[in-house]
Amino acid sequence: MLAVARADGEGPLRLCGLALLYDAPRPESRRLIDELRALGIRVLMLTGDALPVAREIASVLGLGAIASAPALRGVQDEAARAAELAGGGFAEVFPEDKFLVVKSLQAAGHVVGMTGDGVNDAPALRQAEVGIAVSGATDVAKGAASAVLTTDGLVNIVALLKNGRATYQRVLTWIVNKVSRTILKSGFVVIAFLVTGKFVTSALVMLLLVCLTDLTHVALATDRVHPSQKPETWNIGPLVRVAVVLGVLTLIEALGLLAVGWHRLGLASNAGALQTFTFQTFLFFALTSLLSVRERHAFFRSRPSAVLAISLVAAATLGTLIGVHGVAELSPLPLGVSALIFGYAAVRALGPNDLVKSVLCARALRESPTQPPGRAGQPAAGEAPLPRCGVPAPSNARP
Repeated sequence: MLAVARADGEGPLRLCGLALLYDAPRPESRRLIDELRALGIRVLMLTGDALPVAREIASVLGLGAIASAPALRGVQDEAARAAELAGGGFAEVFPEDKFLVVKSLQAAGHVVGMTGDGVNDAPALRQAEVGIAVSGATDVAKGAASAVLTTDGLVNIVALLKNGRATYQRVLTWIVNKVSRTILKSGFVVIAFLVTGKFVTSALVMLLLVCLTDLTHVALATDRVHPSQKPETWNIGPLVRVAVVLGVLTLIEALGLLAVGWHRLGLASNAGALQTFTFQTFLFFALTSLLSVRERHAFFRSRPSAVLAISLVAAATLGTLIGVHGVAELSPLPLGVSALIFGYAAVRALGPNDLVKSVLCARALRESPTQPPGRAGQPAAGEAPLPRCGVPAPSNARP
């Protein structure tokens, strides 16, 4: 508040009244904070306002207790603990305090996001794992940030988080699929050669496989996924173990199918048919397995995107046509044989293999840590623990 006074001539000042200045939070700020909390994010408010003003804003936004920033300007260990135990943020913040808050939280083992718009925010934006420059930020702030919002306010941070977590899920799908397919191809070729004395594949077969399966791998970028409700971590060891188990299972199933074809379809005396048989085995197992590994639960829990579905159908159709008509050294196979290979691959990949994947994925998710290792200090009695990610955010319309 400002006190307003006037004087007549050389007379004394007389108080006329008080002028109230109130920089209100944006209407969507409370909803934004609630959404971030639902996604496992801890929000800290950093403001240069006086402590009483900051506490009032924090009460409106539903934040916790606000501390004074001078508490950060001591020994580094004390600063780290102060940042760790902060309930809702800090008031009376200087520009250099923002950088110190980010470093202190990182020293405590947290992944930190930071919003800002000014030149003095640039060091903190650069230091944070995710620096977010808001709409209208200076060029220096945008250059230091890793993401730039293009609309007013901070609500797009939620979309940024969900898109990032969706991308993470697609990357995991690619990793699991890549590891399991590599085990199948390499193991199949080596074991089949040791048992039969023949190379069951050729450079043309591998080239055709790469061309057809790459269509589906590119289409994975459009797939429907469910973003996690908690911060992700690159602890992919458990999922790699899932991929190894799936790869070994698929290898055993593919070798069993080859044994049937070897004895019942005369593949031993027809090298061209053997090449075609191997091509379709690899292709159909790859396509049907991708439908399974894209979903962490049962494959029917979610539908693939239209682009991914079209790419899968197109690859399967082209693979069938190549098998029926033959290409170069790949001899044609009867349509019934192609249907048999596809049906066998689909039943195995979407049946027992999918069940094994669902069980192993559930176990892998339980093993994933909810906190990063090496946290410095723990909350005091009565304090809520700080989740793995924090976004120090401003309280009003001008972050």
